[in-house]
Amino acid sequence: MDDQQLLSLKYPIGKFTAPEHIDEALIKTCIADIASFPQKLENEVATLSDRQLDTPYRPDGWTVRQLIHHCADSHLNSYIRFKLALTEDKPFIKPYFEDRWADLPDSRLMKIEPSLLLLNALHQKWVFLLESLTETDLQKVFVHPEHQKEYPLNLVISLYAWHSNHHLAHITSLKSRQGW
Repeated sequence: MDDQQLLSLKYPIGKFTAPEHIDEALIKTCIADIASFPQKLENEVATLSDRQLDTPYRPDGWTVRQLIHHCADSHLNSYIRFKLALTEDKPFIKPYFEDRWADLPDSRLMKIEPSLLLLNALHQKWVFLLESLTETDLQKVFVHPEHQKEYPLNLVISLYAWHSNHHLAHITSLKSRQGW
């Protein structure tokens, strides 16, 4: 497999690129993507066997099971970051080693149902919060200490819409390649 094929497997919808202009229509589209993600994910994995769930989506990649648990972990962290940005002035967020989290037993071995339930409940709360944000709220930021960079919430909404679709595409493209 050449480098281009590996890159395509790693980024099936392409790498995230920040939108040049974030307007109300884009925010609504991104929130809709975040809202629909848990059900789309559940639909894609509902009939997969444990063997299929334990299949990596690409060489040296996570398994489908790890992807599902990663989404729960990542989106929970993002929700908390939103709450911090909305209630504090430019808070520094706590980064985490997502690769190490994905290697813990709850990500490698646990059934997927708890993370699917968590994503469903979490996204209901998150979407309710996102839909209530004002233009002023959308400009609030948190600071990532590794990058020493401010991230406005309107940008992070588009990032997590991409993140949802990115990991969903890992699963759908694997299923297509495997004929599942």
